[in-house]
Amino acid sequence: MAKLTDQSILHLARLSRIKLDKNELEQFKDEFNKIVAYIEQLSSVDIEGLEPTSQVTGLLNVTREDEIIEYNEQPKDLLENAPDQLDGQFKVKRVLG
Repeated sequence: MAKLTDQSILHLARLSRIKLDKNELEQFKDEFNKIVAYIEQLSSVDIEGLEPTSQVTGLLNVTREDEIIEYNEQPKDLLENAPDQLDGQFKVKRVLG
């Protein structure tokens, strides 16, 4: 079984920008070693003949097909309700400065 060293725990803490004191170092070292032991236990499970599972509900894709809807509106008709327009387009206040 792989055991994590103080240096590897400190390296992970440094990468995570976490400061650990000596007591926390021992606590994390113990917890991480338990996690590694559990993962190693999972690695020993026989999965021969099992198919990979990407989803477990059995549902199929429930999205609808794209449908083109013709509203038969002309741009000039839509611009009639615009508070301001310029060159056949909606004119709005600048968003980016």
